[in-house]
Amino acid sequence: MEGTTSSSELGAVVVGVDGSEPARWAAFWAAAEAARRECPLRIVHGSDTDGRVLYVSAKSIEHVRQAGRELLDATVAAVTERFPGLQVNAEFSRRAPVPSLHQAAGPDGTIVVGSRGLGGFSSLMLGSVGLRVAAGAKTPVIIVRGTENGAGTGAVLAAVRDEHDLDCARYAAREAQIREGSLRLLHVWNILQSVGEVVTLLDDVEEIANEQVHHLNAVADRVRQEFPDLAVQGDAEKSTSVASVLVEASRRADLLVMGGRRAPSYLGPTLGRVTHSLVHHAHCPVELIPRHTDENGSES
Repeated sequence: MEGTTSSSELGAVVVGVDGSEPARWAAFWAAAEAARRECPLRIVHGSDTDGRVLYVSAKSIEHVRQAGRELLDATVAAVTERFPGLQVNAEFSRRAPVPSLHQAAGPDGTIVVGSRGLGGFSSLMLGSVGLRVAAGAKTPVIIVRGTENGAGTGAVLAAVRDEHDLDCARYAAREAQIREGSLRLLHVWNILQSVGEVVTLLDDVEEIANEQVHHLNAVADRVRQEFPDLAVQGDAEKSTSVASVLVEASRRADLLVMGGRRAPSYLGPTLGRVTHSLVHHAHCPVELIPRHTDENGSES
């Protein structure tokens, strides 16, 4: 499928591995993504041996390093067996996993992580490393949920709130383009947030609804102009729970793309409420495009 934007603009693909099964499946998903983008795959293992050197013996440090290198070798072998034509590079880092992945991604790479790591409690929960990677990333991050690879239709779903999500919609369009699939732009507005818990005038609701559709159509029209060969569908839905609508819609998508707004806290940047819900409960991989809170402090 031809379009106005090349797949190379999506950037290189970097995946983190730690020996867990979710990370292994994330590596396979990342390999398929790199093949679609026609770019090499970088497999990174952050051993954090620099951070442990003052607390453990030199023998233990060497054991950790050796185990990390063996993990990388095994992962590269498994990936190249499935994707024999793909260029795969392994990178062993002595730093902790989060800064290792951020550094490997550079200014325009895409980071892929599994739904949880070795310390996870449930397949529904994103591990602490994944959360910190997503919250602190300045480049796109994709969370792969277990062995699920989406609906297998090539369909990409993008969550759109307003015109500020145009860049997010562009990323989603590129993802749909390389899958030779379609793009659905979904705007979900919460009536309770828009007019308060007590709705007194029907005219107010209709006016707000029209405004919401206007924002969606503005983004959809722009995407159609830039990607004329891509099937783009725009939908607006009303609900008291934005997250629940997006989770349900993710059942029919291969990838959910959304702006990953971050909110400051005393622990550092954290994901917004809706974003946090999606990375935990979506039925397909979730790609977060960096976006911070707006001037009013609202988040997605």
